[in-house]
Parts: sequence; structure tokens; C-alpha cells
Amino acid sequence: MKTLSFLSALFFLLSFHLMAQKADDIVGEWYNTEKDAKIEIYQNGDTFHGKIVWLENPEEDGKPRRDVNNSDKSKRDRPIMGMNLLRDFKYNDGTWEDGTIYDPKNGKTYSCIIKKKNPEVLEVRGYVGISLIGRTVEWTKAK
Repeated sequence: MKTLSFLSALFFLLSFHLMAQKADDIVGEWYNTEKDAKIEIYQNGDTFHGKIVWLENPEEDGKPRRDVNNSDKSKRDRPIMGMNLLRDFKYNDGTWEDGTIYDPKNGKTYSCIIKKKNPEVLEVRGYVGISLIGRTVEWTKAK
């Protein structure tokens, strides 16, 4: 019986160690849910950010796609390629939080929390006000 308890405890500790995350675990390139954009997440000091580095359709009418839905009219001419979507995330015990995500499809910025579902999938939750009112999407690791 002692051997079984010891093995159970050992298994638990090993599982916990394997599941433990580090702050830079989200650094790299990720496909959005629709797989029509690739976002590079990078670290700058103690914060994490993300920018668009690939678009399935980078042009519209022979010109680079622009941020035409932005609520700030002065930003509607900026290109979507290279745009920073994720800003100012801080790592806190398995989640990246206190950041924002910009959605160029509707021109709005949301509060956001990012969690790693597994080594290949991020859960990205955008919300307004409290995180209960929002939407979670999954991004997959780019190979």
C-alpha cells in the first residue's frame, strides 16, 4: 500500500511538472481560429505582444489590406499586415492577462486573457467589462 501511495504521489508531481508553464511559452507564431492570419507573439521586457505576420489574403483590389473598420478614422489607412493585435499582456501563474486584443474585422479593442490549453493550442478570450461576458477562440501553433 505504501508503494501505491508513493507511486501516486510521484505520478502527481511529474504530471504537475509537465503541465507547469513558463512565461515565454506563448512566444512564437500562432494561427487565428479561421487560419486566415498568423500572429507572432513576442516578449518585450516583462510584457507580451502580438503582431500579424501573415495573411491568407494580404491584398484587396491590388493594394495592401487596410484597417478600414477602425473606429478611429485617422487609423483607417494603416495596413493590417504588421499590425499589433495583442498588447501589454503580463504572465501570472499560467495565464497571460491585463492585455488587450484588437479585432480588425470590427475595429474594436477588447480586454483579453490568454491561456494555454495544450502545447499546440491557445485559448484567447476577449471581453468587455468582466471576462464572463466575452468570447473564447482557439489559436493553433504554426509549424
